[in-house]
Amino acid sequence: MKNSETKIDTAQTAATTDENDKTIAILAYITVIGLVVAFVMNNEKKQEFARYHFRQSVGLCITGLCLGIIGLIPILGWLINILGVFVLLYMWVMALMNALNGKESPAPILGKKYEVWFKGV
Repeated sequence: MKNSETKIDTAQTAATTDENDKTIAILAYITVIGLVVAFVMNNEKKQEFARYHFRQSVGLCITGLCLGIIGLIPILGWLINILGVFVLLYMWVMALMNALNGKESPAPILGKKYEVWFKGV
């Protein structure tokens, strides 16, 4: 009897951990404040799923910052910025969908690069 209770407790703990991971991963994609909150929430436990999506979100934020700087250049920079914002929006939506579905797959286009660039985060 005690053995079956232990199995049930372990399964419930794993489900709670998965939901916690998923919550932190989703929170990382919701604004920069959410990124900071996700970092603080995952700082103690160091859950790999949440860390993966945190790194992807950091990459998306830095890409957005770079697009903003490029947007300061007249005419050509504005065109690149407008096109880049739509591409960045697509990447963000796909990465958020991956987090919602519990997948640990990279954001389209630059996601593999984010894995390499931010592996220390």
